[in-house]
Amino acid sequence: MRDPVPTRRWTRREDDRLIECGILHEDEPVELIGGQLVVAEPKGSPHATAVTLAREALRVAFGPGSTVREQNPLALDEESEPEPDLAVVPGHPRDYRAEHPSRPVLVVEVAESSVAFDRRHKGSLYARAGVPDYWIVNLVERIVEVYRRPGADASADFGWRYLEVERLGPGAAVSPLGRPEAVIAVTDLLP
Repeated sequence: MRDPVPTRRWTRREDDRLIECGILHEDEPVELIGGQLVVAEPKGSPHATAVTLAREALRVAFGPGSTVREQNPLALDEESEPEPDLAVVPGHPRDYRAEHPSRPVLVVEVAESSVAFDRRHKGSLYARAGVPDYWIVNLVERIVEVYRRPGADASADFGWRYLEVERLGPGAAVSPLGRPEAVIAVTDLLP
């Protein structure tokens, strides 16, 4: 049996310093997930289209008083600064000029090749951070996976997982927990 490969864990502060020093570039497709620098999924046309469709649907659903951030960092904890495809946060964009938001009301990942990673790793990370509403726009199966009710689970990657999971296909609709009166058709999120 082989020993595990040794890795070095990074903090958000160190990740920011790598950018300041020019080692990483601000728009490089790398995210800090649980202390590990992870290369993000390439974004083809279906991915880009789904992100745009979801962004517009969420802007309409949430309206004024919320900001829909696209592929920007969330400061979840000292070792995680993911850049989800979309995050809905309270307030105005200028509210976050000094610090990235840390408490999104909804996170959306659009996934093609990263479906398993987004379910297992990012799902556990977002659950640990207490994100109440996490959606995966699954381009492979053409469904939206809705994850809710974060709860402790020692077997999960980050010790947490979502206790409620719903898989919605075309013809179904979903209401964000942060705006339960809003109804978004699944087909409005799929390219």
